[in-house]
Amino acid sequence: MKRTLLLLSIAGLPALAEPLTLRDAVKIALERHPSIEAAAARTKAAVARTEQARSGYYPKLSYTEFVQGSNNPVFAFGSLLNQRRFSQADFSINKLNSPGFIANFQSQVGVEQVLYDFGATRQQVETAAIGRKLSEEEERFQRMQRVAAVARAYSAVQLTKENLEAADAAVKSAEADLQRAEAVRTAGMSTDADVLSIRVHLASTKEQAIRRKYDLQVAQAALNEALGLPLDTGHELVTPLSVRRPGTGAPVARPEQRQAELAADMATAQRRSARLSLYPQIVVRGMFEADRYKFVADGGTNWFFGAGLRWNFDTAGSANRKADEAAQMAAAARASKRQVDAAVELQVTQAKAAVGAATERVEVAQAAVAQAEESLRIIKNRYEAGLTTINDLLRNETALLEARTRRLAAIYEQRIAAVELELAAGRLTGDSDVLN
Repeated sequence: MKRTLLLLSIAGLPALAEPLTLRDAVKIALERHPSIEAAAARTKAAVARTEQARSGYYPKLSYTEFVQGSNNPVFAFGSLLNQRRFSQADFSINKLNSPGFIANFQSQVGVEQVLYDFGATRQQVETAAIGRKLSEEEERFQRMQRVAAVARAYSAVQLTKENLEAADAAVKSAEADLQRAEAVRTAGMSTDADVLSIRVHLASTKEQAIRRKYDLQVAQAALNEALGLPLDTGHELVTPLSVRRPGTGAPVARPEQRQAELAADMATAQRRSARLSLYPQIVVRGMFEADRYKFVADGGTNWFFGAGLRWNFDTAGSANRKADEAAQMAAAARASKRQVDAAVELQVTQAKAAVGAATERVEVAQAAVAQAEESLRIIKNRYEAGLTTINDLLRNETALLEARTRRLAAIYEQRIAAVELELAAGRLTGDSDVLN
């Protein structure tokens, strides 16, 4: 297929549109659409924040390099000692008072490890993990929304195409009616008014077909946008526009519900972190130092080790205020969770009702199309025999087009309602049966 497309491109001919099922369209969107890419990047960023929080468990290493120079007596005395170059002559009064310019290249390697912080680091890791779960639920939300958007756009293209075909069929029928009316007029059984009425009706059906043609172009561009592809990409849609039954499995927690629940957990974790910031840290610290009068010269080395307690006192009470704020945010999140649960339950109820209503409308509309087709057949025969008027013929032509349009709209709405029910129930994925 790729070779055929390449040959067509070289020859300057338009490439044939690739067959595209609804399920394949969803797969493309989940791989290509910018919203999915952005959501995945945010999830990876949240994972990085979790690893960043874990770094509190590990020692912190540092390396510094200083070059200093001065004739300050105290600096000179200390630098000579650190460089292991102090001699008996340096004890003279003149040498101590006027040591001259001394340079010191100092290298330091330090390490610090928190031995115990009363669980503050562990709490930071747990808070970051909750943030990662929030990002994962946001990504799941974006994926579900993208599946639904592709299903809507794909079905909209099919609906518009079917409406265009119905309009083209109406144009052909009107052209046949025009020939029929001209024949009846030639036989002396009608007047020019009948022919003119059909010409007006024919012009009206052509206008509808023109609108449908450009509506189809817009719908195809909207589908490509939903897929994350260039707007002029061509497709041959092969999944038919037909009634689909939604799944019957148990509802799954929606991303919005999980996010509301995790928001409460996040606020609770932040409250604990604020409290734990009031506790001290027990740390150990070590350092190795080298001092030289030249950068590449030998010199003196020394090391240092210590352990201590580091305690930052919150004299302004900001940590307590942060804890109080987090407690209120947790209460707000729990209230939001109840609100989201109620909204989701209502959406599921509405979606079920929409599926039921659309399914029944499809049955009624299909029967109406059959009746309209039979009525038009009878009226055409009666008109040719001079037993009815042109108004009856035109009225039945219009009624048939409207019946076909209503049937297509009912099928489209039933299919979208089935997708919306899967979305409301939290079951909509790229593998859902409703996409078949």
